[in-house]
Amino acid sequence: GVGQVLADGENPPQVDYRCPLMSLPLACSTTTAAIPASIPYLKADAVLAASWRARLNRLPGLKIGLVWAGAPRPFHADAQAIDRKRSIALRRFADWGAIPGVTLISLQKGEPAAELRTGPPGFAIQDWTEELNDFADTAALIDGLDLVVGVDTSVIHLAGALGRPVWMLNRFDSCWRWLRDRDDSPWYPTMRLFRQSAPGEWAPVIAQARENLAALAAARA
Repeated sequence: GVGQVLADGENPPQVDYRCPLMSLPLACSTTTAAIPASIPYLKADAVLAASWRARLNRLPGLKIGLVWAGAPRPFHADAQAIDRKRSIALRRFADWGAIPGVTLISLQKGEPAAELRTGPPGFAIQDWTEELNDFADTAALIDGLDLVVGVDTSVIHLAGALGRPVWMLNRFDSCWRWLRDRDDSPWYPTMRLFRQSAPGEWAPVIAQARENLAALAAARA
């Protein structure tokens, strides 16, 4: 029923009403209970997904996707400040590579992916990210994983939209969409949130997620 879609920079015609996109929930009287959560609303390409699944099946244990950092965005001061709070150094996951029954799969792109070349020493993780050229490739890989774990990035949203199990490691002063005082998400029913209890305190969050991951692997074994 949309009458006209305007190109970027194009002058709009005379209208009877206007509403900013982020104000539509208010205009539509949306409540938490009424947030749409028809999952999945994205699907991976079947051929690509089958190809990745064949490769993943050759790996032992649970296949866990890991993304530990967002884009630094140094050209945008506010975004860079947020990224410093949400991103985690790979070295802080050093003992995750030794969880029995778990194989880690890197989903990390961009500058932080270089951390794989410098450590942690002996850290075991499968890295196929050079073959991930767009979100379609990433979605196909995620489709074959048992779980995606990571910080607040587009990959986490992608996993949630695909309806895959996903754990998000969330900073203390998190984005509004994650609401407050809850460990789930009305947008993504397959998501679990692990929140900082104080600004910058990642150690308890990582430890809690690791403990739960070890228990999950033990139960599957």
